[in-house]
Amino acid sequence: MSGTENGTPPTLAIVAAIAANGVIGRGDQLPWHISGDLKRFRAITWGKPILMGRRTFDAIGRPLPGRTTIVITRDTGFVTPDGVMVAPTLGAALEKAEREAERIGADEIVVVGGAQIYAQALPLANRLRLTEVHGTPEGDIHFPDFDRAQWREVAREEPPQGEKDDFAVSYVDYERV
Repeated sequence: MSGTENGTPPTLAIVAAIAANGVIGRGDQLPWHISGDLKRFRAITWGKPILMGRRTFDAIGRPLPGRTTIVITRDTGFVTPDGVMVAPTLGAALEKAEREAERIGADEIVVVGGAQIYAQALPLANRLRLTEVHGTPEGDIHFPDFDRAQWREVAREEPPQGEKDDFAVSYVDYERV
């Protein structure tokens, strides 16, 4: 049963890959290649509304299949690709995402970037689904600081580093205390 079927709102989750130095991006790209992280991202977000800023959407370049993409932008000239919803603020995006989650029976809404959207969503989120990247790549985009005392770890995986992966990782899920 989804959260929306029993009258409770869907959970707001943040999904991010964060290096040990807080880096999440370099320019408009990820500063690493970690194939397992991409698979985890797909599994976490599949069948759910995903919220992202316009620059994150531009970096991805298309709506992701199997998910409802909601792009947050103040750019009134942003051309909406087929299958993408647009909202001018995080609040408006959350309203659209809640309606969409109810329509499709999703129990979670997922924020997938970038840094400004993460900063706005962090005080509202109930869950963090983080890939902790064990490295310190150069980058100019950082995950916002947050008080870890407000979060409790509920799951951790330590997958082996793939031979083509730039860094080892830990997959860690947190819930707000």
